[in-house]
Amino acid sequence: MTAAVAFREARRDEVPAILALLRDDMLGQTREGDDLAPYLAAWDAMQAEAANRLIVGVLDGQVVACYQITFISGLSLQAARRAQIEGVRVRPDLRGRGVGAALIGDAETRARAAGCRLLQFTTNRSRSDAHRFYDRLGFTPSHIGYKKTL
Repeated sequence: MTAAVAFREARRDEVPAILALLRDDMLGQTREGDDLAPYLAAWDAMQAEAANRLIVGVLDGQVVACYQITFISGLSLQAARRAQIEGVRVRPDLRGRGVGAALIGDAETRARAAGCRLLQFTTNRSRSDAHRFYDRLGFTPSHIGYKKTL
């Protein structure tokens, strides 16, 4: 199954399909809106930022997975460059078939190619299935994340 999923940079016309993936869970249903305009504006802004990319997994011509990857240069950890991933989603009927592992593998490959020494993300405390998935892939829940709505 995973061999057929191809990961590449998203196109603007795929934003509605990506939004559908972001909405397709308990948290996303309450967080994502119906107006496509702000999402298209965000996609345009991301395209203007060289270190910020939206990636899709495509199977049989359909977007079935997505994630955002941002490359961050910094001074800490001996000036380690890091990659931050967000919005990791796999279509529900494809979960448990290796698509998520392939998606994370794609993110790791992109991070290494960009000179990153660390791949990081935050995940909502309520996503226990996702936590087990990330644990299996060798990630460590090493930090406590804080957010403040502005």
